[in-house]
This record gives sequence, C-alpha cells and structure tokens, in this order.
Amino acid sequence: MFELKGKIAVINDTQSFPSGFTKREFVITTADDKYPQDIKFEVVKDKCSILDNFSKDQEVNVSFNIRGNEYNGKYYVNLSCWKIQPANASAGQAATPFEESGPSFEPSSADLANDDIPF
Repeated sequence: MFELKGKIAVINDTQSFPSGFTKREFVITTADDKYPQDIKFEVVKDKCSILDNFSKDQEVNVSFNIRGNEYNGKYYVNLSCWKIQPANASAGQAATPFEESGPSFEPSSADLANDDIPF
C-alpha cells in the first residue's frame, strides 16, 4: 500500500471496453517535491463513479497499489487507486474509501488492442 498527496490535474471520462471492463484515469500533481510530478492513477469497474465527487485543482490524498503485468514481452505498470479523500478531511469527516475486491484484472488481447498506450 502506498499513499500520495497532491492536486488533481486531470479527471478523464470513463473508458468502456468490448469485454465489459471499465476504467477511469486521473492525474495528481505532487507539490512536496523539488520538481513536481504528474502521476497517473486508475480506478476500475464500479469504482469509476467515485471520481464524480472530486474536481480539478482539488487537494487530495490517494491510497493505491502498484500493479504490473507482462503482455507479449512488454511490461506494464498501473497505479490502482483504492481510496481517495480530500486532503483537508479531518479524522471525523467521512472519507471516500472503497476496497478492491476479487482477483486483479488481467486485460484480454481485445482490451489491450483498444488501449492507447503511449509507447
């Protein structure tokens, strides 16, 4: 489990694939580093709507897992968000947690063929 604090830079629309799989990506810009970084995360399946509660430029805390897989000799890494909450949320405020359930997603060749991987 990893955590990162930053400001939401981008919240993308939900992507749907022919297999029925859905995912939604968002980008957090870190501010604690000497050189701020733009870090892309994803939420999948029924968790996509959780981002509807957030907006661009909002400070948030993101809890995530690192997922990696190999496909046709290439290796891929995804940062899978499992909890996101406003950075100014006090201990008494309700967070927006959700638990990852079931086995991790393994994309089909159809999903990968339709994915816009930049390399």
